[in-house]
Amino acid sequence: MSNSIVIKHKDIISRLNRVSGHLLKVINMLEKERDCAEVAQQLQAVEKALNGAKKSLIHEHIDICLENALEKNTISAKSILHEFREISKYL
Repeated sequence: MSNSIVIKHKDIISRLNRVSGHLLKVINMLEKERDCAEVAQQLQAVEKALNGAKKSLIHEHIDICLENALEKNTISAKSILHEFREISKYL
């Protein structure tokens, strides 16, 4: 695994840890029967943060992994295109 991938993964892990903490706070809000609108607002924030982490992971894969495979000619262009289509479904 290249150094740039490890650095990016650390960033994504950090984001997910923040999301995890935020989600625990939302669960606590529900347990304390807080206002539903407040809980929904916080869930929206959790969802947005989680989507951001997912997009970072996908962009990282495209920018680093697929680009490296293309430059180094380690897999066929057809395989790279297939992999791109597969991962871009999650955007």
